[in-house]
Amino acid sequence: MRGFPCQATPVKDQLRDLVLAAIAALRADGTLPAGDAPAVVIERTKSREHGDFATNAALALAKAAGRKPRELAAALVAALPANDEIARVEIAGPGFINFFLSPGAYQREVAAVLERGHAYGRGEAGRGRTAGVEFVSANPTGPLHVGHGRAAAIGDSIARVLDANGWHVVREFYYNDAGVQIANLALSVQARARGVDPDAPEWPADGYRGEYIRDVARAYLDRESVHADGQDVVGAGDVDDLEAIRHFAVAWLRREQDLDLKAFGVQFDVYYLESSLYADGKVEETVRELVAHGHTYEDGGALWLRTTDFGDDKDRVMRKSDGTYTYFLPDVAYHRTKWQRGYERAITELGADHHGSLARVKAGLQALDAGIPKGWPEYVLHQMVTVMRGGEEVKLSKRAGSYLTLRDLIEEAGRDATRYFLIARKSDSQLVFDIDLARAQSNDNPVYYIQYAHARVASVMRQLGERGLAWDRANGLARLARLDSEAEQALMVELSRYGEVVEAAGANLEPHLIATYLRELAAAFHGYYNTHQFLVDDVDLRDARLTLANAVRQVLANGLDLLGVSAPESM
Repeated sequence: MRGFPCQATPVKDQLRDLVLAAIAALRADGTLPAGDAPAVVIERTKSREHGDFATNAALALAKAAGRKPRELAAALVAALPANDEIARVEIAGPGFINFFLSPGAYQREVAAVLERGHAYGRGEAGRGRTAGVEFVSANPTGPLHVGHGRAAAIGDSIARVLDANGWHVVREFYYNDAGVQIANLALSVQARARGVDPDAPEWPADGYRGEYIRDVARAYLDRESVHADGQDVVGAGDVDDLEAIRHFAVAWLRREQDLDLKAFGVQFDVYYLESSLYADGKVEETVRELVAHGHTYEDGGALWLRTTDFGDDKDRVMRKSDGTYTYFLPDVAYHRTKWQRGYERAITELGADHHGSLARVKAGLQALDAGIPKGWPEYVLHQMVTVMRGGEEVKLSKRAGSYLTLRDLIEEAGRDATRYFLIARKSDSQLVFDIDLARAQSNDNPVYYIQYAHARVASVMRQLGERGLAWDRANGLARLARLDSEAEQALMVELSRYGEVVEAAGANLEPHLIATYLRELAAAFHGYYNTHQFLVDDVDLRDARLTLANAVRQVLANGLDLLGVSAPESM
């Protein structure tokens, strides 16, 4: 008899290996025909009354084997390798195989948590492969707003989760530093530098009206030096030099956005400028490739791409009749560079309002005939955020003029709560951010509830020291069988789910799964804490309970780290 190894592999993957071994045995004796390994699904049951895990293997193989599913299920069960951490196996319904794990399987998982520490829950699905995660990518025309904050929280957590799944992750910020919006920014700063007020008739028609424009103009006139993206840009002070104003304004706002993101705990590995696509000839090179592969035509003096050949609803203009390019083309050129840079998986996090442009970019990439997979890149779209305070919606910021900034939100709610709240719901769901709830130190506030569970364990350990006692981890691990209450068993089961959740969050690009899991783990721990004493006189029981508590503490810290949220020792 053997048990599951104390390692990072999730329990369900270990069960899958046992089922595959049983299938191989049945093929060897002729019960099953030879063939490729089937897509064996191992899932947790909805209720532990029906076992801990179940598989559909017999149903999936029955037709090829010419056997009834329940009959084949019985053969598979008989062929399963012996394992002392499977208490029993039952056949249910039309042929599902249900596994009931022994308490020892979950006790081993507690040991794995403490043995691996910060590495617990981390997998290797992406080992040796590179994933590029592009997110925020705000135009350098103003402070970051709350929508950018949601993009930052989701994108950074996706990067963290992919890293936890073994991927080499590159975080990327794409600056649209060319085009009409940047021209309007320069005109707005120039107007402010000349003393023109936004309400004056000579104010630019599409100018930016926020107070930050006044700050940029003042800094330019004062010939301040701004450090952005590794270079220093000095204000020329000349109100007639529009190009110098543009260059300075973009640098000034890039620095401001960098400071906002730093305050939010977000950093990037690559800052990619749209202007470089033109300067380096990437746009023209992309056009030549598209023309060479025969997917373009001219009409009305414009150059079109037959995106309908690749699933788009209509063909798209790449180069207008006046010789300028549409936004679509540099997007294709930019994503082409991602492919050339070896991003096996490219993820772009955007606001849902960009949905209409996705099909044409993918069509453009397919038209390059460069071997780019059809589903590449992957997009994660987030819905809008509504911020509430005192039961009323908060919309405006004096600094930005027309929207609430990310900095405003961080200052009111704190970084941890802001990050958690912006991640907590699935990205394609609209989000209501309640500032009052985010600030509340109560169990109704989910981030406080989770952090409090972590702090409670730390508090117990401090009390242990204050009483002159010590925790013997080795003894605690050896005595985990003492933890036989329903709350203790449920908590160990909950701990064992963590690796599966991390894996699913990475595969599906859904970091909110981590947030949901942490709240459930915290609830299980608080329930345990409220009904059990930890610092009891019985040394073996005390060590066992402290061992379980510290395993919870570790998993909470690991999960919070994937969200970019701190794990405080005290509250």
